[in-house]
Amino acid sequence: MPQKVEFCHLVGTPGGIPTDQTGFADVVRGPLRLLLSGPASSGARATPDDATGPGRNRIHLIVDDLDAEIDRLRDADRAFRSELVSGPGGRQILLADPAGNLIELFQAAG
Repeated sequence: MPQKVEFCHLVGTPGGIPTDQTGFADVVRGPLRLLLSGPASSGARATPDDATGPGRNRIHLIVDDLDAEIDRLRDADRAFRSELVSGPGGRQILLADPAGNLIELFQAAG
């Protein structure tokens, strides 16, 4: 059975939405959680130069063991769009689906 996804992660300048010192805004509306990352956030640092335009977003998947997922995907010959990036909230890496949409694999700190 498909899992219900309850959030997405957009990278860009969240105009009109207050952000904290890290450049993030967290907007919750019922079961939907929208994470907005400013240009100084670790999410923006991982974004490849050709994918930094306004309105660009990505699918944000939280994993328990990022290193194991990276190894599994590399063994399946999947190409990554970024290097592994660490920030105050955790670690992440980007890859793209067959249509070119960015997918962020994220493991929370701690």
